[in-house]
Amino acid sequence: MRLLIVGKLKGHIGAASRIALARGAKVQQVDEIDLALDSLRSGKGADLIMADINLDIKVLVNSLEKEHFCIPVVACGLETDSEPAVKAIKSGAREYLPLPPDAELIAAVLETVAHEETDFIYSDPSMLKTTKLAEQIAPSDASVLITGESGTGKEVMARFIHHNSKRKDKQFISINCAAIPENLLESELFGHEKGAFTGAVARRIGKFEEANGGTLLLDEVTEMHPLLQAKLLRAIQEREIDRVGGTKPVPINIRIIATSNRDLEEAVKNKEFREDLFFRLNVVPLHLPPLRDRPMDIEKLADHFIKKYTQSNALPLRTLSNTAKKALRQYEWRGNIRELENTMHRAVLLASGDSIEPEVLHISGLKNDTALSKAEPVSADPLEEGVIDNDDNFNPNILVGRSLSDVEQDLIIGTVSHCLGNRTQAAHILGISIRTLRNKLRLYTESGAAVPSPNQIHGDAATMNKEAS
Repeated sequence: MRLLIVGKLKGHIGAASRIALARGAKVQQVDEIDLALDSLRSGKGADLIMADINLDIKVLVNSLEKEHFCIPVVACGLETDSEPAVKAIKSGAREYLPLPPDAELIAAVLETVAHEETDFIYSDPSMLKTTKLAEQIAPSDASVLITGESGTGKEVMARFIHHNSKRKDKQFISINCAAIPENLLESELFGHEKGAFTGAVARRIGKFEEANGGTLLLDEVTEMHPLLQAKLLRAIQEREIDRVGGTKPVPINIRIIATSNRDLEEAVKNKEFREDLFFRLNVVPLHLPPLRDRPMDIEKLADHFIKKYTQSNALPLRTLSNTAKKALRQYEWRGNIRELENTMHRAVLLASGDSIEPEVLHISGLKNDTALSKAEPVSADPLEEGVIDNDDNFNPNILVGRSLSDVEQDLIIGTVSHCLGNRTQAAHILGISIRTLRNKLRLYTESGAAVPSPNQIHGDAATMNKEAS
C-alpha cells in the first residue's frame, strides 16, 4: 500500500504517517497539490491519497482525473470542520477522516482499499477451475490474457494474480486503453519528455516505468490503435520503452496482464488486432463466465456488497428477503457483477426496515415469475418503463412512433441513472467508450435533458444518512 499525504494536516502529519507505517503502508508527504501531481508524474505512484481539507479538493480530484491517475482521495480535517467535509465529499473525495488521526480509523481505510484491490469472491463451481488456474500461474512471470463480458471482474482477477505473485510487494498499475484518447495513450503508456509536444510542460513517467518491478494491467487492450499495438509489441519483446520525445531507451522489468471483453481471435481475423501481439499476450488465457452462469455467486456477492455499503454509509446492516433473493437469481445481469454491485448499493440506500425487498432492487425483466414484478417501481427509469415485460419478452409498443435518437437518449440516461451517475460503469454496460458516453451526455445536457450528476451517489447517500438518523 502506497500512501501519499498532501498538505499539513493541521500539524498531525507525523502521527498519521506513523500509524500508516505501522500498518505496512509506504508513506510519502508533500505540501501542495502541484507537488503531489509532480510526484505522480515522476512515477512514484500512490494507492491512496490523504489530503488536507484546507486544500482545494475539487482541483485535486479534477487534476487526477484529467491526467488519468485513478487514485481514491480521503479528505482529512478537524472534527469541527463539518461544512468543508461535506464540500470535500461533494467534490469527489471518497471518505472524510477527522483529525487528530485515530489509529483504528486509518487502519480501516487502508484495509478497505487493500481488500477492494485483492478480494475475489466466489463459490460457484464454474469459477473453481479458473481460480485454481490463476493461483497456479500467479508465481510465474507469464503474460495473462483475461477475457469475459464487461463487469465480470477481470481487473479484480488481475489484482488477485498480482497479489499471489512474487511481485506482490511491488506496484500494480492499471490503465484503461478504451478510456484514454488515442493521441494521449502513447504518452500515458510510455511517458514523455518535457517539450515533446504542446502541453508537455514537464517530464511524465508512463505506466510501463511506474509499474517497473511489478505488474502492468492493460485493460480493454483490443481498443488500442494498430500503430500503438506495434509499439506495445516491441516493448514486450525488447523489455524496453521509448518515452515520447526521448533520445534513449528505458529498460523495464514488468509482468503484463491484459483484459478484453471481445473475442480476440475474431478481432485478429478482422485485422483489428495484431496476431503477433495476441500470441505474446495470450500465454495463459483465463476466461471469466458471466454472472448469469454463476448462480451460486449471486447471493454471496450481494451479501458482500450489502455489508460494504451499509458500513460506508453508516446504515444498519440489512438482509435480503426470500423474495428478493429469488428476484436476484431470476434476473439476467447483463451488466454482471458491476450491475449487481450498483443494484445492491441503491437497495441499501432505499431500503427501510431490517430487510431488503424486491421493490427496492429496481430491476425488471425477471424470468418465470410475474408476481415479483408487480411491485411499484421506486422511480421512473427509461430502462424499466415497459421495454421488457414481465415474461421477459420484448414489447415494441413502447418504442412505436419514437425516433431512434430519442430511444437511445432514454437508454443512455437510464443506464447512467441505474449506475448512480458513474460514467465508467455505465459505458461498460452500454458497450461504448467513456469518451462516446461523455460526448452524448454533454449534448443531452445542452439540449435541456436531465442528466444524473457524477456525484449523485454522494447526494443520495447523504440524504439517506440524514433520514436514518
